[in-house]
Amino acid sequence: MSQHLLQTPLYSMHVNMGAKMVPFAGYEMPVQYALGVKKEHLHCRNAVGLFDVSHMGQLRLHGENAAKMLETLVPVDIVDLPKGKQRYAFFTNDMGGIKDDLMVTNFGDHLFVVVNAACKMEDIDHLQAHLLADVELEVIHDRALLALQGPKAVDVLAQLNPQVRNMVFMDAVCIELLGQECYVSRSGYTGEDGFEISVPNSHAVALATILLDDKNVEWIGLGARDSLRLECGLCLYGHDLDNTTTPVEASLLWGISKSRRADGDRTGGFIGADIILDQIETKKISRKRVGLVGQTKAPVREGCLLFDSNNNQVGVVTSGTFGPSIAMPVAMGYVATMYSELNTVLFAEVRGKRLPMTVTKMPFVAQHYFRGK
Repeated sequence: MSQHLLQTPLYSMHVNMGAKMVPFAGYEMPVQYALGVKKEHLHCRNAVGLFDVSHMGQLRLHGENAAKMLETLVPVDIVDLPKGKQRYAFFTNDMGGIKDDLMVTNFGDHLFVVVNAACKMEDIDHLQAHLLADVELEVIHDRALLALQGPKAVDVLAQLNPQVRNMVFMDAVCIELLGQECYVSRSGYTGEDGFEISVPNSHAVALATILLDDKNVEWIGLGARDSLRLECGLCLYGHDLDNTTTPVEASLLWGISKSRRADGDRTGGFIGADIILDQIETKKISRKRVGLVGQTKAPVREGCLLFDSNNNQVGVVTSGTFGPSIAMPVAMGYVATMYSELNTVLFAEVRGKRLPMTVTKMPFVAQHYFRGK
């Protein structure tokens, strides 16, 4: 491994567990363990998976006008985000493209922001360039980040603090785990119920060890993390989202808050608003993100071109794999808008062959977020 790659506080645990380590966003990260990607994937769907996501950026925004400032960079309602709640957001650019997607939590006295590892430094620069005079950006260096995901996750974490049973999807709390203050949200990127836990670096190994002592919990690597999020129709920045793709093209209208739209009480005000709001109003976009299911068993990978029945190239696959939960190839990609209707049959070019795929509603596998009883 290159000496320039960073390591998370849990690096030694991964190596000791026999993980295959690979370079990822400047870090040495586990792509899989002894179980293998398919078994890890299915274990998370059926029990509990533990993910090391400490490579992601953790930030705090302090100041009375922190939410107001952040709203100039994202098309999301941050000003009225309730205390103890988390919201999905994305930075936009002058052309309406997506600079990164992120999670924002209101902890009352500050906003807690988690950004993608590969965009971390750019995001920090972007925030610093737009800070208001009374808003302070704090980059957190002393915390690891764990994701505990799966249908039994709440039972596992409740053994350390029963308070987590009272949480619903997108709730966030500061609670003690093993005597240490942790930031815990009921969220994740697998489509399963679960939690994301920000823990002091000095106690990350102890927390991970206790969680893994439960027979239901297994380490899960980047390989299964990718197939899990894809089955549930969740985008990966740098693949399904990028600087040239607007939220409207990406089928992320649900991520644009009503208050920030043309008829909202805080219309626009974010970078690229004119372009994005016009696309919402006119519905004039040339391409759209869609889900695709293969009609054969062959997986269709990122970069495969998509054709119509007349051999016209009409799109490209941005994420693709064989879905272990449903035993069929699943993919998402961008196609010319006229080909985005459900049940449209397109053909993916794989090693010189054209394989039929059907435009399908996402998610491919039902999401199981806990929203209350």
